[in-house]
Amino acid sequence: MRRSEVLRSSAFRLALAFSALFFLTFIAAGFIAYQVILSDLRDRLDRNLSETFDMISRSYSDGDLEDLIGTVQTYAASTHRHDRVFYLADGAGQVLAGNLTLAKVHPGLSTAPAADLGLQDGLRFRVRQGVVAGNILVVGASFEETDELSGLTLSSFGWAGTIAAAIAIGAGMALAGVVRKRIDVIARTMSEVGHGVLLARIPLRGSNDDIDILSGQINVALDRLAALVEGMRQVSVDIAHDLKTPLNRLAITVESAIEADEAGKPVANLLKRAQEEGARINETFDALLRIAQIEAGARRARFDAVVPATILESIADAYGEVAVENGQTMRLTLESALSPIHGDRELLVQMLANLVENAIRHCPPGARIELSGSMHGEQVELAVSDNGPGIPASEREKVFQRLYRVEKSRTTSGSGLGLSLVKAVSDLHGATVVLEDNAPGLVVTVRFPVAPGTPSKES
Repeated sequence: MRRSEVLRSSAFRLALAFSALFFLTFIAAGFIAYQVILSDLRDRLDRNLSETFDMISRSYSDGDLEDLIGTVQTYAASTHRHDRVFYLADGAGQVLAGNLTLAKVHPGLSTAPAADLGLQDGLRFRVRQGVVAGNILVVGASFEETDELSGLTLSSFGWAGTIAAAIAIGAGMALAGVVRKRIDVIARTMSEVGHGVLLARIPLRGSNDDIDILSGQINVALDRLAALVEGMRQVSVDIAHDLKTPLNRLAITVESAIEADEAGKPVANLLKRAQEEGARINETFDALLRIAQIEAGARRARFDAVVPATILESIADAYGEVAVENGQTMRLTLESALSPIHGDRELLVQMLANLVENAIRHCPPGARIELSGSMHGEQVELAVSDNGPGIPASEREKVFQRLYRVEKSRTTSGSGLGLSLVKAVSDLHGATVVLEDNAPGLVVTVRFPVAPGTPSKES
């Protein structure tokens, strides 16, 4: 990857921003630490001067001035290049001992330039002035050592900050390179998908970091896209296959009507058959369009809290007599407290109606059909079961495809879109639909999440 790409990457810019923030934080922390160290060094110097002053003062005992002078001279002789200064003068200003000839300083602790001490080296001194038996005693030390230590500390902080910033920038470039490679993989995969390779997927590293999570979500979306495209392709094939026969029948019927009319024969029955065939074809296309609208989420704006018990009761009332006419029995079983469902009431009615119509159409006389509603944890379960021929386990996933019909049911009426609509409605509502064996027969269960804001059973 080129350096210019690294420098333009968001990862590098983010690393650079954090490096700048780290460097500024380091400078602030270093400044505070430097002030603390400098203050501690000065406090130590003040304590040292006070201790030295006290030791010299104690040498004046029993009024022996010679001992005091000798002590000051001893301290003065041990100094090097005036790094420490000593001054002892009597009350008249006559210098008695020390390595200074002048001491224009204030009583107590103070800071004095070299000129005030009669020196010419330009140093600054920290001094302690006091009176011992009427004599003026000055003890001092230059800031040279303290300034060197503080300068060394400041220089150390500066170098440490520079090295840390350089490491952070280098690490940022390395991190940007790694992130850029992963983003390039994502971009390459999306480019392949854009060029029609719908099976291309982003490889996951298993690190479970944010890029891995995002890649996984993109893969899920690509799976969904591939399924939709495959579904559309399959729909096109199914439409061409399943509508070819009724369209041929319609064409043959119309042709027969034309021939009959030319022969002077009655054509009313043929035209009626053609009308019925056209109506069935229109119903198929209407059902396909309805499923497409549902899958596109066009009905989501009509969602509201729906009481599932009322839907089951209305379906049982509407189809109970139909089942009796077919020699079948229908029963409704409801739990006492079904939570509301957030959804479109009309679509939910259509979904359950399709399930009941399928059961009535494919079950023989004497069959039992049951509608039920129950709570399963935090889900509402609506089910339609029967003891008819059922659906083979190998066919249960396929029956949700548009226009797909179980082979043995091709002799019965229907377009093969009933369960496709059931699946589309359940997906729109965030529900899951499950086909299970009823031994014998089939159980179709649709599990819905409860409506938002509905109190749980525990509350």
